[in-house]
Amino acid sequence: MVKFLRETGYVISKKVEEAMLAVDRAAFTPAGVPPYEDRPYHIAKGQTISAPGVVAFMLEQLELEPGMKVLEIGTGSGYNTALLSYLVGEKGRVVSFEVVPEVCGIAKKNLAKLGPPENTEVHCADGSAGYEKKAPYDRIIVTAAMPYLDDSHPLVRQLTDDGKIVAPVGGRFFQDVIVYDKRTRSSRKVLPVIFVPMVGKQGFDGV
Repeated sequence: MVKFLRETGYVISKKVEEAMLAVDRAAFTPAGVPPYEDRPYHIAKGQTISAPGVVAFMLEQLELEPGMKVLEIGTGSGYNTALLSYLVGEKGRVVSFEVVPEVCGIAKKNLAKLGPPENTEVHCADGSAGYEKKAPYDRIIVTAAMPYLDDSHPLVRQLTDDGKIVAPVGGRFFQDVIVYDKRTRSSRKVLPVIFVPMVGKQGFDGV
């Protein structure tokens, strides 16, 4: 799987390659499916584990470094959470939120299979407006479709001055992965995608 992602350009850096080799996707996919194919799978309650190519691409856009603090909105299966944990290392921190209780339970069980990472905390709650208690964050990654992302969004206010957000932004059915750079107050579209819609205070139903 990782060889394929490297050949197709989804994996670029050595650090993302090492993370994807270290974290076994099979621990996070539903039973009975081929875990190493580049495709998404249904988890529960309409939620999915993203295709590994999209996961790798978004991780590359984050430009993570050891010791960073990361906020993840949408724990899902826990796969991306585990990759984030590996990339920020022992001195880093991953704060992850999953609004769907059943899915949050699945994520915690999956992460426990590999040994719960000490640098990670998973909250079963609405994280669409962020988590000011642990702010500021060096990076924020969102794994559900956001209706908007601009300077007024509460997630932007929770970034460090040189922080970045990587998130799918657009409508309920089609979005673009956006990279928002707080230092330059700019954003750019980098990949067309289809993610499940965000729910919660800053989701489609709450905005």
